[in-house]
Amino acid sequence: MRRLGLVVHPTRPLEGVLGELSAWTAARGVDLGQVRVEGQTRSVADQVEPDECDLMVALGGDGTTLAALHAGAPCSTAVLGIACGSVGVLTSVAADLAIAALDSVEAGDWTAVDIPGIEVAGADRPAEVAINDLTVIRDGPNQVIVSIVVDDVLYARVAGDGLVVATALGSSAYTMAAGGPILAPGLDGLVLTPLAPHGGSTPPLVVGLDSSVELTVDPGHGGLRHEIDGRPASFAGDRLSVRPRAAYAKLVRLADEEPRLTGLRRRGLIADGPRVLIRDARGDARPL
Repeated sequence: MRRLGLVVHPTRPLEGVLGELSAWTAARGVDLGQVRVEGQTRSVADQVEPDECDLMVALGGDGTTLAALHAGAPCSTAVLGIACGSVGVLTSVAADLAIAALDSVEAGDWTAVDIPGIEVAGADRPAEVAINDLTVIRDGPNQVIVSIVVDDVLYARVAGDGLVVATALGSSAYTMAAGGPILAPGLDGLVLTPLAPHGGSTPPLVVGLDSSVELTVDPGHGGLRHEIDGRPASFAGDRLSVRPRAAYAKLVRLADEEPRLTGLRRRGLIADGPRVLIRDARGDARPL
């Protein structure tokens, strides 16, 4: 490794882990720089470009890791996510294990995993790519109506707060919070989850990687907004074209890394039912 590029959270305390990373790189003659991302004003190292880095390290939470993945995507630079005061899913390594993780990378005990994306195109601009999700959501007191067409076939017209379109990786974020399903690791596709639909029957819909989705949105008098991975995005017109993208960015997966579903349980995002926990507490092995 010749150069390591940092992407840092704008406000969280990072002095401890930054000191450890600086000592680790200095001991090995590795250059340590900072990859600047949109809206970042915090400076912790000299600026470097993603294509100049052998590895990028994101210090923060899932938002910081998403920013790093977007920055590294054009040049396929892999990103290691370090959780600094976060319960995120993409940040697979706790801050106190950052040096152990870098030792594993140095030893070759890791792989660069392809992260899928969602290409979102409007009528007025080139496509943007989401890693977690695209959200179309009302921006006023009224409902919006979203017409969902999959492979030229109408699925439903949904009146409510809007719609979330997520990748399998992003399905444990806004989609899960909205009552949609989690797509298990290894399952390719997108999940479309209506937000607070008013009447009708519009369960979340899972579509495959070969499918195309067209959304036509009536914003009503209150208007709407678009978000790409939680960031504001602007698309003119009432139509969006949405397509899965099989390999967009690269994320570091360590050889001894826990399965993603295990991580969701450990973080408390997935929890057993109260009856199961009560039975465990009393040592009762009888069937439920």
